Amino acid sequence: MYLFVCAGCGAELTTPLSQVSLPVHARQRYGNGARLPVLMESGTFAVDPDPWGGPWRDEIEPGEAEARGIYAPVYALSGSTPGASVIAPGDIRGTRLIPEKRGGACCGLDGADGPNMACETCDLPVATRVDDCSLWQAVRLSPDAVHRVPVDGIHAAPLSWSELAEKGEKTPPFEPIATWGGRLGSKHYWSWSPQWEAAAGQALAHLLVASQGQPVKVPGGLTADVFQRALDALLPAGAPKQRAVLAGPGQPFPDAGVDILLVPVHPQTGRTWTPASPTASAYLVPLPLGVWLWLVSPQPYLPVPASGRIPQDVLRDEPLPLLPDYLFRADRETFLHTVVRLPAVRSPWLRTIVENLTRSTSADLF
Repeated sequence: MYLFVCAGCGAELTTPLSQVSLPVHARQRYGNGARLPVLMESGTFAVDPDPWGGPWRDEIEPGEAEARGIYAPVYALSGSTPGASVIAPGDIRGTRLIPEKRGGACCGLDGADGPNMACETCDLPVATRVDDCSLWQAVRLSPDAVHRVPVDGIHAAPLSWSELAEKGEKTPPFEPIATWGGRLGSKHYWSWSPQWEAAAGQALAHLLVASQGQPVKVPGGLTADVFQRALDALLPAGAPKQRAVLAGPGQPFPDAGVDILLVPVHPQTGRTWTPASPTASAYLVPLPLGVWLWLVSPQPYLPVPASGRIPQDVLRDEPLPLLPDYLFRADRETFLHTVVRLPAVRSPWLRTIVENLTRSTSADLF
């Protein structure tokens, strides 16, 4: 476990924290006026390898962008220092807000003006609080203003893949979304999960790379609801199609002829599950563990009570499961953030897809 301390005076700034993988939806901006929950689980932190927030630069030489791992044109690049540690707001200690660093926020703080939290002891700006509408709530510790210090405590080994397959928490594909209240108070609407939309945005970028410009077929059911419509729209029609299947711990060993594997990412280490041969040559498409667990073992809707049965002559009155009133759409910004950082985006066919999506304002697929 670790504590984060101020680089200026050494004051403790956090509770003891364990390192985990950065969630896929960490950079997501969801909906309009949505009240998103806390990004990180309390007691954990994750390191963001990419710069985040201002100052922004919109004039970038191709060589400089590629040196930063970006292989296609982007509107702007963050000029901040990479490597921020992201924590839950409740785990911060010994800091105060900087009022003049409110940024362009609507209902909270968006971090647009850079660090907005200072060390109470020496007044050094050390972190950025983010809690504006449509943003996941988090605190980003500035890598050049804090130090990470090991502390005594239980250093538990990461869970094994078999333990995760058995005990891992599933992420439901649907959930109620709260919005900031108006004159009539707060409102809710039933929606596809923002986490699923971000996960699909990342995975779709990898699916396109794996396709090499050829049609791709994913498993039916919920997996098809999430991916097949976008794949059919972005890739040419025809046959034969490359085959993508779900694979991972506790699942049947995939056939040798499978081209693409949809596999889980370890939530603690960030490592992608890797199969043994003969499928070792298949392209691995990463999915957050909770999303992957639901896809391989969806939660059934019980038509009868869990204990006992409704008599045959009694009408059922339990409500049907709520569903969104629109087709699934992957998160556009997560997709673009991922695809421009994959070297294969330099291929002309994929570059054309990305450029068309960048220019388009259609919300049909994203």
